[in-house]
Amino acid sequence: MTVSSALLTEFVARYPAQPATAWFRAIEIDALARAMADVRGLGLDLGCGDGILTDILFARIGTTPDLVGIDPDPLETDAARQYGFYRRIHSCGGDAIPEEDGTFDYVLSNSVLEHIPDLEPVIAEVGRLLKPGGQFFFTVPCPGFHENLAGSLSGRTRADYLAELDRRLAHFHYLSAADWGAMCARNGLVLDSAEGYVTQGETRRWETLSRLTGGLLHKLTLGKSRPIEIQRRLKLRSLQNRAALPRPIAAGIARTIMLGVGEQPAGVPSCLLVTGHR
Repeated sequence: MTVSSALLTEFVARYPAQPATAWFRAIEIDALARAMADVRGLGLDLGCGDGILTDILFARIGTTPDLVGIDPDPLETDAARQYGFYRRIHSCGGDAIPEEDGTFDYVLSNSVLEHIPDLEPVIAEVGRLLKPGGQFFFTVPCPGFHENLAGSLSGRTRADYLAELDRRLAHFHYLSAADWGAMCARNGLVLDSAEGYVTQGETRRWETLSRLTGGLLHKLTLGKSRPIEIQRRLKLRSLQNRAALPRPIAAGIARTIMLGVGEQPAGVPSCLLVTGHR
């Protein structure tokens, strides 16, 4: 899949301090927008964060959504309240959402579920909250994510490198399509597809960008602070919630990020777009 320069420019403009995140999101939101092109009704944004990504997603789809957002971080939900497409926003975990059974026509969750240590109760909540026939759309890393990484540049063992990266990213799960099918079945859901995205080359481009940005800052704090904590300490998080980079500057950065990137064989994907229904 060719990375959309327009989408990457938009993410760079909105995530000016997070070029690695902008690169990854440009790839997955393109895939997610295609899958969600026909969604209608009331949706649950499971792990809405500050709302920026959801704003970009539905601009890409070309519709204005009707959503309820949830996120456990009250600083993130406070930032998300600026977006009028949220009917309600709850600061809560995904395993106990204060909404009635069968409330939602669809649930979306973008790069969230891998960060939840006890995932099964959250998937059970999705099953409870969806209307009969309601759809879900999840983007998540899968086992290929580890396989596609280049690894350490400092002579550390691959196992140590991957373990530290997972701690920094707060990744607890890399589920396969079969894992997702089994978990859905246990919770009253049907897996329709698990489509792979993000190639090895795209993963390694993210890895390089991450080494030079969030990874470097993480090392400078001796691994004691999460990237979001560092961003808040440096006031970068509040800055991105107030203003975007001018598009010509963002476009120039996007072109630099994309240098040398071309069409690549699919190979083993790093992530899955998991879709299904109740």
